[in-house]
Amino acid sequence: MTAFGRWEKLPVMFPIRDHNPSGRRPYVTWLLIAANVGIFLLFNQMMDEITLARFFYVWGFVPAFVSEGFGVQGVFSHMFLHGGWMHLLGNMLFLFIFGDNLEDEMGHFGFALFYLAGGLAAVGLQYAVDPLSQIPMVGASGAIAGVMGGYLLLFPKARVDVLLIIVIFFRIFPIPAWIVLGVWFGLQLFNGAVTPTEDGGVAYWAHTGGFVAGVLLTLPLWLRRGGIGFWSRTHGAPPHPEARYELTRSRVPQVPRRPR
Repeated sequence: MTAFGRWEKLPVMFPIRDHNPSGRRPYVTWLLIAANVGIFLLFNQMMDEITLARFFYVWGFVPAFVSEGFGVQGVFSHMFLHGGWMHLLGNMLFLFIFGDNLEDEMGHFGFALFYLAGGLAAVGLQYAVDPLSQIPMVGASGAIAGVMGGYLLLFPKARVDVLLIIVIFFRIFPIPAWIVLGVWFGLQLFNGAVTPTEDGGVAYWAHTGGFVAGVLLTLPLWLRRGGIGFWSRTHGAPPHPEARYELTRSRVPQVPRRPR
């Protein structure tokens, strides 16, 4: 599962950091990242492709298996498996950016439960859409989508630095979280609607299910904090001093077009 869907011929835009470090150490976020990286190094790097594929059928989430009454372990274990380096690094970057502030608000134990619940919601919607699929689903994307949904509700105006790549043009610029996450969610809905489920590839409906669950599961916390009043007090951003980065633009030079 990738972060922004199919963008081979489109401008590439993805977040690389936020401007609001958490107020306390995000131990659960760090532990989740360490677990995902450790499992990837332990299994993916020690198996050949055929053995790894068989491993994914056992420990990934296969809807058809669950429909037949077995393979239930994949409902949980799939969240800690990844298909390749880019899959792993993309997911861990998103978790690193958005996880710490949510953990700060929810507490360590609460955030751990929230993360797992987001992953289960992702599985639930993916299963509902295609319960007979025999394609194993692996990746933390669904659970991380839940984190992104919770972040959107609590901190819609937090500044997130986004890297924009258009062919050979690179630029980093800050935009509000509601734009970053809103665009991401919109792409999941669109791609899920136009992509046949039997094609495999990105589990867009899992992303959608995780994101919606993240918003709903965070709603009680948002209301306890005061709802719209919470946004007014915090200006829609994490209640910590904002980090200032000296460089927002890439040093990669632009190559001018030659006159025709």
